[in-house]
Amino acid sequence: MFIEEIFYLYNSVVSKSSRRGWVILLTMISFGSFAQVKEQPLTYEVVRAPKKVSIDGNWDKSVWKKVKPLVVGKYMGAIPAFKPGVEAKMIYDDANVYVIFRVKDKQVRSLVREYNGNVSGDACVEFFFSPDSQLPERYFNLEINAGGTPLIFYVTKPWTGFQKLEADDIKQIEIAHSLPSVVDPEIKEEVTWTIEYRIPLSMLQKFSNVTYPKPGVIWKANFYKTASQSTNPHWITWSHVDHPKPNFHLPHFFGTLIFK
Repeated sequence: MFIEEIFYLYNSVVSKSSRRGWVILLTMISFGSFAQVKEQPLTYEVVRAPKKVSIDGNWDKSVWKKVKPLVVGKYMGAIPAFKPGVEAKMIYDDANVYVIFRVKDKQVRSLVREYNGNVSGDACVEFFFSPDSQLPERYFNLEINAGGTPLIFYVTKPWTGFQKLEADDIKQIEIAHSLPSVVDPEIKEEVTWTIEYRIPLSMLQKFSNVTYPKPGVIWKANFYKTASQSTNPHWITWSHVDHPKPNFHLPHFFGTLIFK
């Protein structure tokens, strides 16, 4: 046996004083302990908005200047030929949470205009979040394509238990987008685009208990970027998702939002 031969050789040439370290090393080899260490879910500190937030898609405006961005940069599935650069920021006040994405992209197309349409086939940014701290496995999935068209469900069980929000509810989410409502033909060269939005907490309460943000409150969440039907398909996450195929609906891999 390979391991037995190694032990014989090291007993022949290694002094007793160094054998303990070698035993640990060889045991790791024999039990496959050199496998990659699993990534831990990430955390992000959500600070309070310093003033009223105007929703205009401007990444560089003063309200966002001192807010630390998170990076959406962990790939699921095949690595695309062009890797988009994706960042997001989040803040809150007594009545709302605010999110802004900045995407340095290429081969961008955005066709869907109807609410709850297949926006993830387009260039799309997504925010999955659990506003009820007691039920972190239940979440909203807010998906918005580069043209500003949203999809949002409240999910009690991935793929099988969900409620689509209706137009009257969706319209309460204020959305700004830097690209036109329809992007066609595809933008082949590099382009930077933004999505910014305000989610009223009162709207969420129609579907879920809401643990209102304040210092010390924790939500579970993940941020994503996709373009599943583009000529450069990709699936990117903020907090690592350990799954062989692209699947964003795995809440046990959500990261943690810590409100400050």
